[in-house]
Amino acid sequence: MHGSTNRVECRKENLDMNKYVRRIGTLASLLAFLLGQRSFSQTAVLEVDPQQQDAAAEAELKFIRVQRDEKEKPKTLETSVSKFQSKDGSLQVDLIGAVHVADKSYYRELNKRFREYDSVLYELVAPEGTRVPAGGAPSQHPVGQLQSGMKSMLELSFQLDEIDYQRANLVHADMSPEEFSKSMKDRGESFFQMMMRAMGQAAAQQAAGKKASDTDLLFAFFAKNRATRLKQVMAEQFEDLEGQMNMIEGPNGSTIISERNKKALEVLQRQIDDGQKRIAIFYGAGHFPDMAERLQDSFGLQHVEDEWLVAWKIK
Repeated sequence: MHGSTNRVECRKENLDMNKYVRRIGTLASLLAFLLGQRSFSQTAVLEVDPQQQDAAAEAELKFIRVQRDEKEKPKTLETSVSKFQSKDGSLQVDLIGAVHVADKSYYRELNKRFREYDSVLYELVAPEGTRVPAGGAPSQHPVGQLQSGMKSMLELSFQLDEIDYQRANLVHADMSPEEFSKSMKDRGESFFQMMMRAMGQAAAQQAAGKKASDTDLLFAFFAKNRATRLKQVMAEQFEDLEGQMNMIEGPNGSTIISERNKKALEVLQRQIDDGQKRIAIFYGAGHFPDMAERLQDSFGLQHVEDEWLVAWKIK
């Protein structure tokens, strides 16, 4: 009888451990989503014939990717500079994807590139016209605090600390907190709802064997080279960031993606009306599938090429 009790207790402990590692696994996907919401350069240019842009070609547009070594281990996480132009070439709008914790060299390269634009529109849910102080500012928002904390665990730098938001050509292009809250309320949305969807998708992907296993992540947390191992696991979650965003968007869009994108493109239109010809939109890469479609449909711009910047070098 005593042996039977031990077996029951052992079985219960195993079930509890399985729940624990499952939670960690979905947490990795959730962290990847949050770090992508808020690079030196390895370039790969893809030229597109404007006459051949159809639905299939548009579906192939990607804004974040993972490069692997000969053993299929992630070695870099990269974000794109996707260039869109008017038919006569007089207007160029570049979508510059971002992850919000990355190598310091990534942000150094971005700061250098931003000088080349007439204006750079950036995301930040903050009062209209907000400028981030030099050297960043501590965030009181739970998402901001999480992003800031993850930089230490992953041995990376935080975007708000590294990007020079004081430059005259950087333009705030996002909702105010009041606009954001009202939109979510009007749509019946909540952060909890969005996180549950992201975690549900992550669980489904793991069950299908499409993502790193829970055991991989558990070992990464306790590895001697924890930062490298965690980057490898989380890079694979980033690889399907667009899929996670699609899950959150749904058929009717969402505040966090489509409504903020509308706000950014209202600011873009004002910049164009003011005579700006070379403009960048610096937003989390997960915003860009929707934004690219809007640039093509509403602004008549054509996707012409992609350049890739290394955000994480995974040693």
